[in-house]
Amino acid sequence: MLKNKLAIVALFLTLYACKPMDKQAVDLILLNGRIYTVDSTFMVAEAFAVKDGRFVAVGSTTEIQAKFSSDIIHDAGGKAVFPGFIDGHCHFYGYGENLYRYADLSGATSFDEVLNRLKLHFEKHPTDWILGRGWDHNLWQPQQFPDNERLEEVFPGKKVLLIRIDGHASLASKTALKTAGITSKTKVQGGEVLLNSDGQPTGILIDNADASVKMLVPKLTDDEKKTALMEAQRNCFAAGLTSVVDAGLPYQTIELIRSLHDDGSLKMRINAMVDPDSATLDFYLPKGPQSSEKLVIRSVKMYADGALGSRGAKLKEPYSDAPEKTGLMMYDSSFYRGIMQRAYAAGFQVNMHAIGDEAVRTILELYSDFLKGPNDLRWRIEHAQVVDSSDFHLFGDYSIIPSIQSTHATSDMGWADERLGTERIKGAYAQKQLLAQNGWIINGTDFPIESINPIYTFYAAVVRKNLEGWPEAGFQMENALSRQEAMRSMTIWAAKGSFEEHMKGSIEAGKLADFVILDKDLMEIHPEEILKTKPLAVFSGGQKVHQVE
Repeated sequence: MLKNKLAIVALFLTLYACKPMDKQAVDLILLNGRIYTVDSTFMVAEAFAVKDGRFVAVGSTTEIQAKFSSDIIHDAGGKAVFPGFIDGHCHFYGYGENLYRYADLSGATSFDEVLNRLKLHFEKHPTDWILGRGWDHNLWQPQQFPDNERLEEVFPGKKVLLIRIDGHASLASKTALKTAGITSKTKVQGGEVLLNSDGQPTGILIDNADASVKMLVPKLTDDEKKTALMEAQRNCFAAGLTSVVDAGLPYQTIELIRSLHDDGSLKMRINAMVDPDSATLDFYLPKGPQSSEKLVIRSVKMYADGALGSRGAKLKEPYSDAPEKTGLMMYDSSFYRGIMQRAYAAGFQVNMHAIGDEAVRTILELYSDFLKGPNDLRWRIEHAQVVDSSDFHLFGDYSIIPSIQSTHATSDMGWADERLGTERIKGAYAQKQLLAQNGWIINGTDFPIESINPIYTFYAAVVRKNLEGWPEAGFQMENALSRQEAMRSMTIWAAKGSFEEHMKGSIEAGKLADFVILDKDLMEIHPEEILKTKPLAVFSGGQKVHQVE
């Protein structure tokens, strides 16, 4: 009898031991992937589980299947999975507005092509103002600024404003100049009205000089802005972006973004740098930094100088191809210092556009007065394109973070040495050298100046060639980033640049479930295959926001 009882107990214990453990129900399980977590060890996993918009576990397919159950199971089929890409410096709203109302002039190889594109645009969108953006005279032969004489022939009496690709120069028609009150005698701090041999305005307005014309262009309504934002979101999701840092917005646009986040129509996560105008600063600084899963407001964006392409970047020595020019500072030091003081007191970052070596040095010195030494305030220099060899250490001395755009290097390399000369170019686009100062760096595109495609960012950072594969040996390869560094710069380090590394930027338990599945493995494929890589599916908070059909 005892023997039988013992047998029954043994059978019960065996059955209990074999009973499957209760699995945790989750919203999504991804299996059989090659998951680059981009955590501190750059671990590669196979599977993860998502609940309530966050990763709850990451591991092997066997581990995740054993612990979790879900009605939605995505078999990645061995494809590469990365954290959702983050553009660390762009103009998200501006990109949407461009799509909505501007003729696309990017890549035009002559001014004739610019005019032809404008004519087609005007036929489709006959409006009071003819607007275009993206022209680049460095792509033309000869490489000279255009003037408005041809504009007048094609669009007599029309108000035309054509913004250069870098946003730091514009071509305005004669009617636009007259409407804005710009004459040969107009002087603008931080700007320049170019004159022809007869002493009359050519229509080219450098940096602050085009502000009076831009002010006359009718503003979009809120409904039009919403349409622009939604179109920008659609394109960015399709490119694999799940977060963007918008480099400078007024409070009205930021609050519209907040309302669209609140009603659920806008899902793109946005870190909005605030413009330095009094109304915007008064609106946000007294409230202190604001941070949610969708919207971060904790930085002020300013401009130190112009752009290298239009010779507005402020250099220590004259331009090699224009000895009469050294570029220009947009404002005087007292303006910058006043805004920095307010931002510092409010706990806001200061993020300064600085491209030329003189502008970079000036801002590094101004920052140092507030930062004193090593710190975790993460004040940034946006672009940092040309840095004097004696100034690199200041980034590390004061924990100042470079926010770079790898595609700027490959867009500018065909002519940058002409602007800078053979010695000064060595400190230009020195992204590896900048990375070494603090051990991390932020990468982005500055779109719409460059393409929104983050794959191009990765390619330019690692391969240092343009889309045509030039130059064959790569551009200043001593400053190429490794694949791991490039990936971190557009995921976890970009998140860190916004104080969001605890929330996103890597595939780890507790973080927002933003991820992208690619058709090729960026970490393994031949360099020339990188540009062919495309997102198969994109998820934000565990919700699919894009999929290739």
